[in-house]
Amino acid sequence: MDTPTTPTGPGFPTGGTHLSVRPGTALLRLSTTESREGVLDGAWWPRSRDIATELPALVRALTERLGPVVRVGLDASAWESLPTRLVIDDRVVHLDSFPVRDDTVLITRGDRDHFSLLVIPPHATPEAAHAAMTQAVRPGNESQARQILIDTGTGEHAPVAGPLVDGATDGGPYPAAAG
Repeated sequence: MDTPTTPTGPGFPTGGTHLSVRPGTALLRLSTTESREGVLDGAWWPRSRDIATELPALVRALTERLGPVVRVGLDASAWESLPTRLVIDDRVVHLDSFPVRDDTVLITRGDRDHFSLLVIPPHATPEAAHAAMTQAVRPGNESQARQILIDTGTGEHAPVAGPLVDGATDGGPYPAAAG
C-alpha cells in the first residue's frame, strides 16, 4: 500500500488542526461536481462520538451549502446516545439510526435528495483524516467508506459500547487505531 502524501499550505489541516478547532465547527469536505458519480458525496470529521454536540455544526454547514436538512441517517454503533430528533436553528432534524457499521452518515434534504458522507473517526490522525477526506471526494471514487478508512490508515470506527436498536449490546471498548 502506498503511503498517502499530505499536502501542506493554506487550506490543508496541520498536525493540531482537529484539536484546535473550536467546538461547534464542522470539519467537512464536499465533492464539488454536479454529476455525483462517486459512492460518497463528502466526508465529515467529528471531534467526538456525542451526536448532540457534533451534528448541529454539520447541519448548519450543509444547510448553508445545500439547503435545509430534514433527516440524518446514522450508524447506531458509532455514536453515544442517539435521540430521534434534534432542534437545530429552530428546525427539527429527524435522526434515523441503524446498527449498520458502514462508517457513513446519510443526509436528506427535501423529499428524496440524499447525500452520503464518510465519517472519519474522532481518533484519526490529521494526516489520515486528510487522506480519507481527499479519497472520499475524488471524482469517480468507487471505494466504500470502510475501505477508504483502511486504505488511509484511519482504522475502523470505534464502536460505542451500549444497547443497539435490537436490544443487543455492542460490548467493547474503543479498538486501537490501525497503524
